[in-house]
Amino acid sequence: MAEYGALGGIKVIDAANLFAGPLAATILGDFGAEVIKVEHPRGDPSRTHGHAKDGVGLWWKMLGRNKKCVTLNLGKPEGQEIFKRLAAEADVVIESFRPGTFERWNLGYEELKADNPGLVFARVTGFGQYGPYKNRPGFGTLAESMSGFAHVTGQPDGPPTLPPFGLADGIAALAAVCAVLTALRARDATRHGQIVDLAIFEPIFTVLGPQPIVYDQLGIVQQRSGNRSVNNAPRNAYETKDGHWVAISTSAQNIAERVMRLVGRPEFIDEPWFQKGSERAKHADELDEAVGTWISDRTRDEVVEAFDEAGAAVAPIYSIADIVEDPQYKALETITTVEDPELGPIKMQNVLFRLSETPGEIKWSGPTLGEHNEEVYSSLGIDGERLKELVGAGVV
Repeated sequence: MAEYGALGGIKVIDAANLFAGPLAATILGDFGAEVIKVEHPRGDPSRTHGHAKDGVGLWWKMLGRNKKCVTLNLGKPEGQEIFKRLAAEADVVIESFRPGTFERWNLGYEELKADNPGLVFARVTGFGQYGPYKNRPGFGTLAESMSGFAHVTGQPDGPPTLPPFGLADGIAALAAVCAVLTALRARDATRHGQIVDLAIFEPIFTVLGPQPIVYDQLGIVQQRSGNRSVNNAPRNAYETKDGHWVAISTSAQNIAERVMRLVGRPEFIDEPWFQKGSERAKHADELDEAVGTWISDRTRDEVVEAFDEAGAAVAPIYSIADIVEDPQYKALETITTVEDPELGPIKMQNVLFRLSETPGEIKWSGPTLGEHNEEVYSSLGIDGERLKELVGAGVV
């Protein structure tokens, strides 16, 4: 079973662009699903997004791993017919175009399920399939803005802050995987597929915590608090003697007490307000001064060692240069090396989690554009001569 993969036998058509939908397909492929990446003959934009080496996009090598890549112009009738044949044999189709686009191409769910009633049709868009914003461009930056994330992120006297990476897209990808697997489980019981309608702004909104109920019940609008928490203190980023930074958390009461004993200020523990995290947060200035002073007199290694010995929660704030050298990352093999035909050995994130019986696997890195055209299309009865004709017509 381990050779086959946990999702062996599941076929996924990745017809999505950029990050949320394609990353969901990547995760499914890591655990054994057969993923066919359908790209316009110009290529998915992620191939040229971000850094490149010798003209080869680096992000694509991770995002495109374990996928069979074919080119297909869905705007042409011949391309639409080929896509229907691919979808007829698939378990899942993932798409990320503006609502109505697939319907305009005669590839909507009603058309596809006519040939494949069990198809799970996952639609990952910025704002979902309904509502007044459905046709707006669906980038993760907009989701990070409108979800409330940017409003609560940053220093109190500074501007709202956006993340320097695709946070909303990444969270949406994880949610899309969960949704697809849920729909497949339902299909086991009903024998029917269904539509997954996932708006990118909703998963990040979900993980932002209890803001809706707090606003509903108390009228409180959470504001920016920098690296501090409104729920507990001390909680911040602190600079060490050697110019590094560490972060501590005191979400648990016993951890907060251990921290104050460690930094030589046990008298705080006897204060009535210290017994509750939200009350400690109101005294963050005092607590940060005590903790920050102690940390600033010691190196990062000294701080981490002392916190570990005290059973208190601390973590160094790492760059990627620190991460690749960290022994815990190495022990878990969180970063793995993959042989790539274009670049040689390359490092990337390993599969998302470890399964004891059916582990995931990275079989290959992101392929070249159209690398699997012949393999995939020959399975549909399209021979080499016909494939050349389709290339000449701009269909493939």
